[in-house]
Amino acid sequence: MDRDFAERVTRVEPSATIAISNLAAELESEGVDVVDLSVGEPDFDTPENIKDAAKAAMDDGATGYTPSDGIPELKDAIVEKLHDDGLTQYGTENVLVTPGGKQALYEVFQTLIDGGDGRSPSASGTSSRSGDEVVLLDPAWVSYEAMVKLAGGSLARVDTAAHDFDLEPALDDLAATVSDETELLVINSPGNPHGSVYSDAALEGVRDLAVEHDITVISDEIYKEITYDGREATSLGTLDGMADRTITLNGFSKAYAMTGWRLGYFAGPEDLVEQAGKLHSHSVTCAVNFVQHAGVEALQNTDESIAEMRDAFAERRDMLVDLFAEHGKDVPVPEGAFYMMLPVREDDQAWAEEAVEEAAVATVPGSPFGTPGYVRLSYAASRERLREAVERLAEADLL
Repeated sequence: MDRDFAERVTRVEPSATIAISNLAAELESEGVDVVDLSVGEPDFDTPENIKDAAKAAMDDGATGYTPSDGIPELKDAIVEKLHDDGLTQYGTENVLVTPGGKQALYEVFQTLIDGGDGRSPSASGTSSRSGDEVVLLDPAWVSYEAMVKLAGGSLARVDTAAHDFDLEPALDDLAATVSDETELLVINSPGNPHGSVYSDAALEGVRDLAVEHDITVISDEIYKEITYDGREATSLGTLDGMADRTITLNGFSKAYAMTGWRLGYFAGPEDLVEQAGKLHSHSVTCAVNFVQHAGVEALQNTDESIAEMRDAFAERRDMLVDLFAEHGKDVPVPEGAFYMMLPVREDDQAWAEEAVEEAAVATVPGSPFGTPGYVRLSYAASRERLREAVERLAEADLL
C-alpha cells in the first residue's frame, strides 16, 4: 500500500543527536565499548530528595489527571523561581506546565507560527505566501528547525561561528536579518550546542531589534543554572521593553538530572498561555501528576545538588580544553551548559561517522546545528571516559 504522508512531516529530518546515539547503541549491542558523547544527558542520578518526593506523591494517590496547565503547588514554585530570576511580570496565569521542555517549545511554535498557503506559483500562476519567519542563531539546537518546519514557518539564520559563538559581534548580522516580517526570534543562553552565555550588551542588542521590529522572542533558559567562572545568565525578559514580548522557557532535565521524568514549562503573556492551552489539552492533557510534585521539590530543595553537578562539569570542561590543546586543537571555551564545539574538517558528518567506526567515540556533526566544520561533544560524562575519548580520537588520527 502506497501512503501519502503529510508534507509537514516529510520536510523534517530525524534528530541528528538521536541518530548518532542510536548508532552508538547498535555498536554497543555488538560488544563495542563506545564512549558516547552525543547525548546531552547529565551522568548524575536524580537527587534522592526528588525521587523521595515522587514516591511520596504516588503513595498519597497523585496518579490521576491534574489541571491541564499544572498543579497549583508547582506553578507557585515556578513563579517564585521566575521572580528570583528578576522575571516579576509572571504570575501563575502566565505559566503552562508541560511534559518536557520540548513539548513547551512545540506548543509555542504551533501557537504563534502560521504556515504558507501551500500554493505553487508555477502550477497555479498565483503567488504563494511563505510561512511566518523565525530567526535562529547558528549553531542552533536541531529541534528548533524541525519545530518551525512542522508549524509551516520559514527560517532565517545568523551565523555566530566566526565569532567563536559570541552573539555581541554578530549583532550587525542579526540586524541585517530581522525585519518587520519576522514573527519570532529564538535565543538560547547558555546555549546548546555552543555553551556560550550571551552578555548583557548582546541581549540589549536583541532587545533593541525586537522592539524596533515588534518581534516576539523565545528565551530558552533550560541551561540557566549551569554556568562557570562566576558567569550568570541574564533572563532576556528582565530587560526594559521585553516583559510582554518574551516567552521564557525552562525545564527540569538538565539542572536537576531529570531527563527521563519529562517535565518542563514556559511563561509568557496570558493570551498566549490560553491559546497554547488548547493544543496542550487536546494532545498531552497534562504532565504526569507525581512528577509535578517531584518538580516542586526540585525547585525548592536542590541547590546543593545543582552546585555539585556544576562544579563537576566545570572541571571536565577545563580538562577537555587542556587535552585538546596538547594535541594542537584550540576550542572555544564554553561558559555554560555542558557542550563543546570541536573544530574538525569541513565534512563534519563523515568525521563523526569515522569517529564512531574507527575510534568508538560518538559525537554529533555540526551541520544539523547550522555550523559545518564542527562536531558537538557533550562532557556530561566522567573524566575517565572523556580522557579515553580524546586518546582514541588522537590514535585514530582525528585530531
